[in-house]
Amino acid sequence: MNLQKVLFAFFIMLALTLNFSFFIGEIDNPEHHHVYELFTAIVVSLIATIMKFGDRSHLGAVLLAASLVADLQLISAAVLWGVAEHVLELNLQGAIMATIVSFSGGALIANLISVVLLITETVQARR
Repeated sequence: MNLQKVLFAFFIMLALTLNFSFFIGEIDNPEHHHVYELFTAIVVSLIATIMKFGDRSHLGAVLLAASLVADLQLISAAVLWGVAEHVLELNLQGAIMATIVSFSGGALIANLISVVLLITETVQARR
């Protein structure tokens, strides 16, 4: 068993599950979406992205692109959250929270694509 491949798959799947845990809940209720969940999802997603830089294959390029999309979506959600709460001093109820969670949903789709590609590559691998 290759420890590097195990860690690679671990971080890809952890990014998906953390993103899902932030995404799940009522879309406009901030009590269902904690800022630390979003922060953790961003950190793990960035780690997964860094791990994908070494792969030079076509599939590696697609995995990296999906991971960059997820990072962009999650960082956009965090920036919107920070601006809405600290700069504009808006209540996070309603449309703003829904937009933040929607960004997370986009990242969730990108992470899901990464996991599906990883599973597909694993199934096709020959011993």
